[in-house]
Amino acid sequence: MNKRNTQQRRHSIISLLNEQGEVSVEELSLRFETSEVTIRKDLATLEKTGLLLRRYGGAIAVPDEVTQQFSAKIPPNKLSIAKVAAELINDHNRIIIDSGSTTSGIVGELNSKRGLLVMTNSLALANAIHELENEPTLLMTGGTWDPHSESFQGQIAEQVLRSYNFDQLFIGADGIDLERGTTTFNELTGLSKVMAEVSREVVVMLESEKLGRRIPNLELPWSKISVLVSDDKLPREAVDIISQHGVRVILAPYAG
Repeated sequence: MNKRNTQQRRHSIISLLNEQGEVSVEELSLRFETSEVTIRKDLATLEKTGLLLRRYGGAIAVPDEVTQQFSAKIPPNKLSIAKVAAELINDHNRIIIDSGSTTSGIVGELNSKRGLLVMTNSLALANAIHELENEPTLLMTGGTWDPHSESFQGQIAEQVLRSYNFDQLFIGADGIDLERGTTTFNELTGLSKVMAEVSREVVVMLESEKLGRRIPNLELPWSKISVLVSDDKLPREAVDIISQHGVRVILAPYAG
């Protein structure tokens, strides 16, 4: 069975799971006329991407409270920034959402969009995107799991990204260097650079309090950034300097 058929079968498994709440290996094997070994592989793959929970002999849907807890953990100011950033997304856009607490807030704003294709390197984000009622096409980078950033990184993830092109990248940062660009504590910056390379527009989302943090690792230079979305506590002088680098600055209402 080719890769496309495998993807279609797995999508059908998730749809069936959402309807019934649970499925069995035996049931799925009969329905899709394939072996139980193949179905178990499907369920294992779908569990790794956070789309279901395996149980003896089958699988169950991810409980609603898991998704609710996901949104509840995002601080109000980050949600305010995410709401403004989401206004930049048009129907049918192909977007990347990088892992991170600020970028995570954008997921809840996507239900009003139609025909989206969304790539992410985060299991938590993938699960939240899958729960959206408008059912955007969901892609994951795969790669090597990095426990520090709780995301997939590495050469495989980079290769997958280079197979596509995107309208927008939504990415966070640990700090702002007014002269250089955005900075990060994570030394694994390769994937961030590839995400920016394959995206027509790069949107950085971060809070004003991250201005002035002394962090050695440059993530993205200003020349690679199209838009910075922050909150309105970002000083006017900082806005002017960033704008001089050719970056559009959008300020969301601060929400403490």
